[in-house]
Parts: sequence; structure tokens; C-alpha cells
Amino acid sequence: MNSISSMRNISVGNYFIHAVLSNAAAHGLDSKQLLLAAGISPELLGQTNARVSAINFCRLQTAVMKEMKDEFLGYGPSRYVIGTWTNMCHSVIHCTTLGHVMARYCRFYQMFDWGLQLRFEINGDKAKIVFERGNTDHPVSEYGFELVMFNFHRFCSWMVRRHLPLITVNLAYPAPAHAQEYRHLFLGQAVFFNKPRTEIIFHRSLTELAIEQNEQSLQRFLQHPSLVMLIQQYQEKSWTDQVRMIVNKRLIDTPGIDEIAEQLHLHPQTLRRRLAQEGTTFNDVKTQCRHDTALYHLGRSNLSIESIAQRTGFSESSAFTRAFKTWTGMTPQDYRRRM
Repeated sequence: MNSISSMRNISVGNYFIHAVLSNAAAHGLDSKQLLLAAGISPELLGQTNARVSAINFCRLQTAVMKEMKDEFLGYGPSRYVIGTWTNMCHSVIHCTTLGHVMARYCRFYQMFDWGLQLRFEINGDKAKIVFERGNTDHPVSEYGFELVMFNFHRFCSWMVRRHLPLITVNLAYPAPAHAQEYRHLFLGQAVFFNKPRTEIIFHRSLTELAIEQNEQSLQRFLQHPSLVMLIQQYQEKSWTDQVRMIVNKRLIDTPGIDEIAEQLHLHPQTLRRRLAQEGTTFNDVKTQCRHDTALYHLGRSNLSIESIAQRTGFSESSAFTRAFKTWTGMTPQDYRRRM
């Protein structure tokens, strides 16, 4: 797993905090206490643009699952008992190829009537994981689909030690208010709404990838699976990841896209096109790096606002304050007081 310092630029939007807590009250849990225990200020729930660190988010998600005794966080017709995920992991860890993992992963969850069913399909040069409602009238919300799809994609990526590139993500529901979060949820892959069915589509050749994990690495993974899946980085990176890495190293004097393209041995227009194919732009990447680094320092250090402004690439604290207010709806000082 990456060190804590490498996690500093991973943050989670306010929508996901609300989603994790959505069913807590119905199970007699105190959302405020759960948030405080995870190191999250309850006041942030009222800030639409607020974000929290990946570490604190995963603490919250894990705590809510344990308190509810439900790994599906109340989104299914019945509890998805603690330990089911661990058993699934053990059932696939000795598979030799990713296709074998995917098929067994789907078969495992087909044993349960928990609101969603996964199906593995191969058609020509495409492989698909289809996510369907189970044999129940219980509605499954957007976050139910998001959680299951995220876990599947990130777990399979962990099994082969690379982020799996997707041809497309099709969703059988309209674009939600938090649609911008899907860029991060699916690592910049193409996402389309209002499709006939919900599915992840990738190239068939990926099913032949060899599994690179074993019983020993699985034991380490299972200590903090949610965090590993959220923050894990691999050697083979997307163009967005590569640009992000360069920008993060030089936030104080952020290079332009021409210089970054030269480092990556690309023409600037080629880099722009490849970023666009991953659903982002150079300015978006730069803004997100500044935003997440600012959040990290505001929540985890006693640096002055002026110092944080400099570390995030702003020559003046007033410019940083204006930008931060645009990102979060509050000033850096107000944000820090709410931490």
C-alpha cells in the first residue's frame, strides 16, 4: 500500500458521505457520532462542495458497515452479512486468470438475493459485467450500483496490479446531480447514462491477464480493503495519472501542458486528446491537484494559509482564498474551523 504522504491528493466528495450514512438512522445509529469517530466534522455535511480525505472516508464506511452489520450499507432487501466480502476474496484468490476471477466473482454473488445480480458475458472482442436488479421489488439506488461497480472494478485491478482500462461504463439511469464524480469513480473512463442496462465493458484480451496476488498479499489487502481500492496506484498509469503525478511534484511552479507533453514524449495536442478520451482536461487535473493538496494541508497541519497557498501553486493568499471558496463554498479559514 502507498504511504500516507502519497494519499494526500485523494479526496472524496460530500455526496459519498451522505450516501454511506443514508440508512444509518433507520438502523438506530447516530450519524454525528459516526462522523466524529471517523475524524469528519458533522458540519461538513451541510457544505455541498466539501470533500474529505480518503482515509477518513474509509474509516466512516467501515464503521457504518460494522455497526449496521451490513456490507451493503442497507441498500439491499436484506443484510449483506459481515464476512461475505472476505469469503468472496478467498474464493477467487487461487484463480489463474482475470477472466476466471470475474466469472467466479459473479457466481459467488449470484448465491445471494441481496438486490443486485452480476453477470459475466463475452461477445466477440468485448467482455462485459452486467449489473441487474435481483428477484426482488426492493429498489436499489444509484449509490447501490456505484458501490458494487466500484468494488468490482477496483478489486479486479488489484488482482492484476493495474487499473483496468474500460471501453465504456453504461448506466441505466439518468445523470445524477453528482455526475461529475463519475470521472473519479471510474478513473476517467467514458460513462454514459440512460442506457438499456448497467454494465462495464472492456476488451476481451484483459480476461487473459495473469493473477499477481496470492494468499499472503490477500491477508494484507483484507486489513483495509476499502482504502486499498480507493488509493492504490500501479506502475501502468493512465495519462491523467501521469499528468497528475508531474503536477503534484511541481505545484509551486506548475509546468504548462507543452512542457508536460514533452516529458511524456507526446505532442501537446496528442496529450490533450488522450486526456479528453479519459474524460478530463489539463486544467481540470491541475485544479483537482491544487484542491486536494489544499484540503490535505488544511486538515492535517498547522501551516498558515499563506504557506498553504504557496504549496498549492498560488503566488498570493487572496487568490488562493478566492479559488478555495469557488471549490468549496467557504474560505480556507472557515473550512479549517469546521475540521
